[in-house]
Amino acid sequence: MSIQRHEVGDRMSQAVVHNGTAYLAGQVAFDKPGASVAEQTQNILDRIDRFLAAAGTDKSKLLSAQLWISDMGTFAEMNTVWDAWVSPGNTPARACTEARLATPDFTVEIMVTAAI
Repeated sequence: MSIQRHEVGDRMSQAVVHNGTAYLAGQVAFDKPGASVAEQTQNILDRIDRFLAAAGTDKSKLLSAQLWISDMGTFAEMNTVWDAWVSPGNTPARACTEARLATPDFTVEIMVTAAI
C-alpha cells in the first residue's frame, strides 16, 4: 500500500493520503495572523480546498472535521463562513471546541479527513 505525503516537514506533513483517504493536518491562517475570525476561517478553508485538490478529492467528500477556536464567543462568526463553504448535503461529522492555539495571532484551527 502506498502512502503519499504532501508538504513534508521535519515535524509533520500537511496532508497524508492512504488507502483512499486524505488526512489533513490542522490548518491555521498563516497568511492572516491577527485577522478577524471570519478572515482566518476563510483563509483556512481556502488552504483546505488546495490540499484536498492536491490529494485528488474535494469538500463534498469530507468525512470528519475538527475545529478549534480560541474564544467560543466567536462560534457564530466562524460558523457563518463554514456554512457558506461546506458542501450542502455532504456535511461531515464535526466537533468544535475552545482551545488556546499555538500563538494568540491564530484564533481558528481546522483539521479534516476526506474520502478520495
